[in-house]
Parts: sequence; structure tokens; C-alpha cells
Amino acid sequence: MKNSILKFLLALLVLFATDCKSQPKLIDRQPVVAGQFYPADPNELKNDLQKYFSSAVQSKNISNVAAVIVPHAGYVFSAEVAASSFNQIDAEKEYENIFILAISHRVAFYGASVYTQGNYITPLGKVKVNIELGKKLVKENGLFSSRTDAHMYEHSLEVQLPFLQYKMKKDFKIVPIVLGSDSPEICEKIAEVLKPYFNTKNLFVISTDFSHYPEYKNAVEVDKATAEAVLSNSPDKLIETIKNYENKNIPDLATCMCGESAVLTLLYMTENNPAIKTEFIQYKNSGDSQYGEKNKVVGYNAIVFYREESKNMSKSKNMSKSKNEFQLNDNEKKELLAIARNTVREYVTNHKVLTVDETKLTENIKTKCGAFVTLHEDGDLRGCIGRFDASEPLYKVIQQMAVASSTEDYRFSPVRPDEIDKLEIEISVLTPMRKINSIDEIELGRHGIYIKKGLNGGTFLPQVATETGWSKEEFLGHCSRDKAGIGWDGWKNADIYVYEALVFSEKEFEK
Repeated sequence: MKNSILKFLLALLVLFATDCKSQPKLIDRQPVVAGQFYPADPNELKNDLQKYFSSAVQSKNISNVAAVIVPHAGYVFSAEVAASSFNQIDAEKEYENIFILAISHRVAFYGASVYTQGNYITPLGKVKVNIELGKKLVKENGLFSSRTDAHMYEHSLEVQLPFLQYKMKKDFKIVPIVLGSDSPEICEKIAEVLKPYFNTKNLFVISTDFSHYPEYKNAVEVDKATAEAVLSNSPDKLIETIKNYENKNIPDLATCMCGESAVLTLLYMTENNPAIKTEFIQYKNSGDSQYGEKNKVVGYNAIVFYREESKNMSKSKNMSKSKNEFQLNDNEKKELLAIARNTVREYVTNHKVLTVDETKLTENIKTKCGAFVTLHEDGDLRGCIGRFDASEPLYKVIQQMAVASSTEDYRFSPVRPDEIDKLEIEISVLTPMRKINSIDEIELGRHGIYIKKGLNGGTFLPQVATETGWSKEEFLGHCSRDKAGIGWDGWKNADIYVYEALVFSEKEFEK
């Protein structure tokens, strides 16, 4: 009897030991470039991200984002462009997975590596990894491995995570993938494996910088051509463009695109999908940064791939919006102007963003809207920055644009503390943009315009036409030449969008 009990207990011990071995302890991937590529201090990182998003290009009324192409350099060089791309994502959407495709800078290997040992950690906390899906990819496809050396010291994936942590309002899981080869054949095979996941439930983040180390002017040329190849949604076009420029022997051009394999993988998933559209968002290079040099730069493009809505759905949305025209009463306008002024004062004087008690605000002020904040001093323009994106409460957008227009408008030096009382603040609350087929649809004084051609774009608020007294052709010509940079007559073969604005200023309420 004793022997039987002893055998039973030993069997239980073996069973428990076996069960423990089948559930290995997770090994979270710790941050390795915090303090180098971006701040290691959480508060400093949050403040920097707030600054980058407030100065980034705001949403161009793009919905159903499928993928974003973002740079992966040090934040002081590329973070604004990265934020511009991430800005197009619906922050409230709950994705099943966010796939991040990055490239290996340190080790070369066949196929792709998925991190399955644990979660990713940043100074802002834990980023959950869909470990089960990662293991499924490794188990079912010889192209995928779970080698950790591809992730251990790689920055191109890590630097994307704080942007997602700052931007996304819902919990999310990532599928972190590092590509080890730039072979088009391998990229196409990886795309075949990932294509079933390229759907409305998931988001893809594609990490890449563009040209490396040519002088400023050459970088602009190369990066524009490479971006246009990406926008064509053709992997063959991208391969051809890169090959052509690499054969031109441009001085100091090491590569046209360091994350070519990640971008090719995306294009192999999207090239034959008529519902997928592409949109250029922003371009800059390291020479545009105060820390960069003009004689040797790295290029950064923000590009978005999105799913086009059906015409019936868009029409229904537009009809709904027109029936519920947004309005503000005088007290709400005064409140927003006060928030803008106090925000400028606090930021310019103390370099802090004003804290606003949301519980005391009306629902209108908390409605999600795009807006511009314009500053005048002695009747002259002193700063003007805005966003079309309607993903945040209006008062928060006003605060962000107040900071940006007073300190980040490249046309002017930052506002000094002694100038604050001399400023006149104007706010323009925006309706969504819509594309027009004829300039006859433009009503001067009512419509703002946004002109886009290729990678170039520019806008004028509705009040510009009234303030200048321009004719419609002058309104279009100045915007085309002075803002979009495509020449006086460039609007004639460009895409033109209109929007309306509810405009009010402190001047209206002076006693």
C-alpha cells in the first residue's frame, strides 16, 4: 500500500514538473535606445511627443487607414514626420493587431523574425505582444523564426512604440516583425503569408528612412522620386526607381531607402487591391532639423495607405453632417479664445501646457473638431498653424495649435513673453474637406481651399479671400504658388478641396 502511494506522489511530481516546463517564463524585450534615439524619462518623452504631434501635419480627412510608412531615426531629426503619419490613424479604433514591419540593421538572416518571448517595454510602459499569433507564424511558415538577436539591439521597431502608446486610446497588441533580407523574392513570399491579416481589423506600421547621406538638394530629389514610386503602389516601380538612382552615382548616396524590404512587403500585399489608396503626408530630412547638417542628410517621408469608402457611405456621412451644422454661442467663443490666450501665455512664459478643467466646459467645446489658431500683432500675421483632423476635443486642439502657432511656425521667430499682450488671437473651427470638380463650387469668403498635386499641398483659410480682396483666380493662384509651391497656374491640373470655417477673434468681443 505504501509503495502504491509513493508511486502516485512521484507521478504527480513528474506531471507538475512537465507542466511547468511547457509554460516558460516570459522574457520582455527591454528598451535599448531610450536615452539615445528618444528620451528615457517618461515625462520628458510624453512632453516631446505632445510637441511633435502638435506641430505635425494634421489629418487630411483620411479614414480607414490600413498602413502607415514612418521614419525610424532619432526623434530630434524625424519625430515630426513620424507623428504626421501616425496622426492619420483613428485613435479611438480598437485594432485586433498592429503589425510592425522593421528591418534589421545589425544582423542579416533569411526571412523574418517575430518576437515571441514576451512583451516589449518602453519608458511609457508595457506594449503587449500577440505571442500566440507570433508563434503561429513561426510554426506554419519556414520564412519566419523567433530568433531574438534580430530584436535585441534593433532600434527601427522600438522607436515606433512610444508613438503608438501616446496616440492610441484603446488597448492594442503588436506583432513585432524584423526583416533580415531585402530580396524582393523573399519579401513577396512574406507578403503572401501576411496578406490574410491585411484587413480592416489590423493596422500595419512600416518602418523606414529614405535617402542616406547625400547633400540636401540631392536628397530632396531622390526622396521625392522614391516616395512617388511608393505612392504608385507598385513594387516593380519602387525597385526600378531605387536601381536607377543608385546607378546615377550621386555623391555620398549610400541608399535610397534603408527599409526597402519592409516597404516592398507592404506593396506586394496592396498592389492589386483597387480599394487601397495612397496619400503623401509630409517630407523632411535631417537637414531641416536644428541638429542636422545640409551637406549630409537622411530623408524621411510620411505616407499613408487607406481603404476608400463607398460613394454611398461618404454621401450618407456628408448629408448627416450638413443636417447638424456645428455652431458656438458667444460665451463658448470667448471661452475658447481665453483658453488659447492663457495657453500661449503659460507656454511662452513657463514652457508648460495650461491645465484646463474639462468638467466646466460645454459639450460644444468638447466636440471633436479641426481648427486653426491665427496670431496677429499690430495687424500683421505673427503665426498660423492648424489641423483638419477631428480626432480630439476642440479645446485640446485649440491648445495644441496655440502652442504651435506661437512657437513653431517656421515663418516667424517664437513669440516672446513681452509680445503676448500685443497679440490678437483668431480661431477658425473647421468642417471636413470635400473634393470639388469645378472652381465654380468655391464661394469666396465661405470656403477655404486646399490644393494638392503630387507631394505638394497648401491651404488658405476662408477669411484670406475676404481680407485680401482677391478674385477667385487670385485666391487660387496665390495658394497654388505661395502655399503649395506648384506655380501660379498649378491649380488647373491639381486636386482642389474646400472646407468651411466658423471664424471668430478677440477683436469681436472688445468693448
